[in-house]
Amino acid sequence: MHSLTRFCSLLFCMALLPGILPTELAAQEAHRRWRKMNSIRADKFDLILPEVMRENGIDMWIITNREGDYDPLWADMGGGYTSQNGYYVFFDKGEGRIERAALGMSGYLLEEGGVYDYFGSASELSDFVKTRNPQKIGLNYSKNFGGADGLSYSEFLELSEILGEKYANRFVSAEKLTSDFRSRRVASEIAAFAEAGELSYQIAEKALSNAVITPGITTLEDVAWWMMEELHKNNLGTSFGMPSVYITGPDGIEATSSDRIIQRGDILMIDWGVGLMNFYTDMKRVAYVLKEGETEVPESFRIAYEQGLKARQVITGTIKAGMTAKEAEQSIHQALRDAGFGAMTTFNQPSDDDITDVMIGCHSVGNWGHGIGPSIAFFNPVRLGYEIKPSNLLSIELFAYTKIPEWGGKKLRIPLEEDAIVTTRGIEWLYPVNRKILVVK
Repeated sequence: MHSLTRFCSLLFCMALLPGILPTELAAQEAHRRWRKMNSIRADKFDLILPEVMRENGIDMWIITNREGDYDPLWADMGGGYTSQNGYYVFFDKGEGRIERAALGMSGYLLEEGGVYDYFGSASELSDFVKTRNPQKIGLNYSKNFGGADGLSYSEFLELSEILGEKYANRFVSAEKLTSDFRSRRVASEIAAFAEAGELSYQIAEKALSNAVITPGITTLEDVAWWMMEELHKNNLGTSFGMPSVYITGPDGIEATSSDRIIQRGDILMIDWGVGLMNFYTDMKRVAYVLKEGETEVPESFRIAYEQGLKARQVITGTIKAGMTAKEAEQSIHQALRDAGFGAMTTFNQPSDDDITDVMIGCHSVGNWGHGIGPSIAFFNPVRLGYEIKPSNLLSIELFAYTKIPEWGGKKLRIPLEEDAIVTTRGIEWLYPVNRKILVVK
């Protein structure tokens, strides 16, 4: 009887294990992610912050926060809570290390992060600034991009009042400083972003497989919601909201993440990104749904994809650190022409020529799906003028348009996008990139 009781108790404990282990593992994962983000922050403050503040001639950087209206850099700076006003303040004493203070910002995650020298109240801001007498005070207001535009007008007026006319006259935009700080990467950041990339492509490639898709039954939005559920299960964010799961035909995109049922012969594409530890990826995948009797992707589609891969090789072989993004754009266009491609400057308007036309949009990536650093992209005109630096993260994005005989010569747009890092050697991938059209049977 005693043995039976023990056996029943063991069964009861085993039945509980599935409910217990995920909670324990989730706590371990939350702590792991927090520690990693602290490590990143410490390295950024030690290694990147002095460099970019001095390059931009800013000796004090004030980042403001209000309850319910936190700056876009809130997570980068360690988070924290403020009941009214809170400030991250960085001051360059000219001694190598940048002084860091959190005034009016508090909380376990911020305070235990170990990167700030001083925690005080928001009321100390005026004395803190006047004691240090900065010559240029960078504030996060920007005409050109939202990631550097966290300061509201009312906060600007309040800062001006708190610090007085003398220091208000020293306010300058921290737009370029913010871009430089975020886009120059330390090793721990690169490791974290690569981890996000691994999750991104694994989920996307499974989504475009028979594990998720049954031709004639599964809809585009079924696939998109399956991907969203994977994010939910793994406590991940998303770069652009609902994943773009779409079908491309002779006349372009036919449907995106809708109730359109996936049919045999469809060409499917995914454009999406995963959020992990304040990093957000941006990538694409392409798949073909085999028709009855087919065993492989039709040759014309395969050739179109291979043309895209060749164009991508030209692009990655051209981008070098030390160039401005504009110089890289011009060099890429010339290199594409020299390789026999058409270099497009207007989106979705390919030529009628037999050549493959290529449109590039190699934008910054990292803390958002569209990052804040140098961008070889027509939609980031200001950052075309920024110099590409080693450790910048770039989304190598292109669209290759190739004629398809079965479509009466209309061109299939093959979208390729993978996330990479710029090094002194050139472009290097951060995870296994896709080199073929995926197949749904």
